[in-house]
Parts: sequence; C-alpha cells; structure tokens
Amino acid sequence: MSLSYRVGRCTFFVCLTIGAACAAHAATSNAPAYPTRPVRVIVPQSAGGSTDLAARIVVQRMSEAMGQTFVVDNRPGAGSLNGTETVAKAAPDGYTLLTVAASFSINPSLHEKLPFDPIRDFAPITRLAALPHILVVHPSVPVKSVKELVALAKAKPGELNYASSGVATSTHLAAELFRHLTGTDMVQVPYKGGAPGMVALVGGQVQLYFATISTALPHVKSGKIRALAVTSAKRSIVAPEYPTIAEAGVKGYEHASWVGTLAPAKTPPAIVNALHSEAVKAIARDDVKSALLRDGLEPVGDSPQEFATVIKAEVAKWMKVVKAAGIKPQ
Repeated sequence: MSLSYRVGRCTFFVCLTIGAACAAHAATSNAPAYPTRPVRVIVPQSAGGSTDLAARIVVQRMSEAMGQTFVVDNRPGAGSLNGTETVAKAAPDGYTLLTVAASFSINPSLHEKLPFDPIRDFAPITRLAALPHILVVHPSVPVKSVKELVALAKAKPGELNYASSGVATSTHLAAELFRHLTGTDMVQVPYKGGAPGMVALVGGQVQLYFATISTALPHVKSGKIRALAVTSAKRSIVAPEYPTIAEAGVKGYEHASWVGTLAPAKTPPAIVNALHSEAVKAIARDDVKSALLRDGLEPVGDSPQEFATVIKAEVAKWMKVVKAAGIKPQ
C-alpha cells in the first residue's frame, strides 16, 4: 500500500469523524432550551405538610441550578385528586409538574373512577423522599416485640384498638396491611390528623399506632410510648435501632409513604431527564438531606424507571389490601 493511499484514507476518516461531531453538535444546538420561563409545581396537599416541605426544599435548589423560577402551587382538595387532575391534563412541556404523596398510588383502590390514570397519564421523574412509619404501643400493652403483639392480638381478637390519622390514610393502610399479613383482628379509631392520634395513644385511649416517625420519636424518647419496629423495607436512617416489621417476623410487610415528582405523560424525555438530574443533585446536597431528615423524610432520588416500578407495584398491592379490608373513602 502506498503512502499517498494511506494518507488519503486517513484524511477521509478524519473528515467523517469531524462531520459526525459537527452533526451531533448541531443536533444539540437545535434542541430547545429548557426552562425559559417559570415552572409551576403543583402540590395537591395543604402548605406546611411533609409533601409541601419536601417540594419547597428541593425545587428551591433546582431553581438556583437551572436559572429559572420554580413556583410551588398548593392545590388541596378531594383527597389530592383536584391538583393531580390539573397536572394530568396540563401541556406536556415541562412547565407544570406534580409533587405528590403516596396517596397517588392508593387512590385507584379507593375510587371506582378517577379523572386520571396514575400510570398512563404521568411521566415519573423521581421520588424526593420516603416517610417510613413506626409501630408504637402504649406502655400498658404488655408486649415488647412484634411477635408478642401478634400473639396478643390473636389471643384477644377485636380487643386492641389502633389510632389512624383518618380513614384510608397512610397510617390506616399501614395497620390494614399488618392485619392482612398477620391474620389479626384489631379495631381502627380514626382521628382528624396525625397529632390527635398521637395524643390519644399517649393518653391511653388506644393501644397502638402506625405513626410517622417524626410524630412518634419525641414521645418514644420521653418514655411515654414504646416503639416496636419500623414499616419500611430497610431500617430507618432516623431510627436505625429498631428492626423492620418484616425483620421482626411479618414476612412480606413493607410500607413507607413517599413524596415524588411527576410530569404529564408525553413530556419529552430530554426534559424529564434534565429535571431528574437536577432533582437528584439537589437531594444529594448535605443541607437538603439535613432539612429533610429533620422532618423524618429520608432522601431517595431514584430513577424515573425505578419510580415507575414503585407506582405500579403499589397500585397492585393496595388494590388487594383495600378490597380485603372493605375500606371506603370518607
């Protein structure tokens, strides 16, 4: 092979390489900029709750990183259905997002007809945080482990009362999942929120409660109530000294509320990926982690695919539990 041929071949290869690089750069340059105007993040719960807190902490950092305003818009009502429907029907352009609690995957089991499909009508971005619950009992209950509680409940069917923060809430469903898997019979006493339920437990009006960790831990530390186990799949970052309920003997038990962000379905993948990247970076910041953990929120930051898998699995799980328990929304 002559030198001139080799040089010519190399020149041709270099031209191809440069041409490909130029084409890739042109494609990137032609991609629409995002975001170019304020982004609205709808939270279908009231201001001041865990969902609202997580949204505000994370989107503030995203706003700083992406150079555009992210506005949290609280739209409570109809058990979070109103605000969620607004996002489902919004333009899929990345300028209307949803930050919602785990009720998102529970609602299909409570309502025969929803104005949206939680799987078909949304593009998951990431879970911002998880909120494991903790099984706590009044000191008068003669048990110190989950196994002892199950044995007591089976020996006295219908005699143990448990608090909830309302019918079909996360604290209620945590207890119903426990009953479903252990075959126990315990009676729900619903309250209007987590705090009244805790007051009832501390006062001895009820015997147990699947409370949020942030609500329960101060009373556990003061000795007013006794903690047995956490509801999550893994031990809690906030209270690692307590076993999980599954670890304590109830196989298959796993329940943790979560706060996650989604976009309308058909939002361009490039926009979903950009939002995911910045949200995960925000969640990884030490100041964000500290702020979340102070309220009992454990940072997550999973991928859109992982989040989608969680939603599908939870929709199926709660369908079974709600049907078996005969729970109806109130």
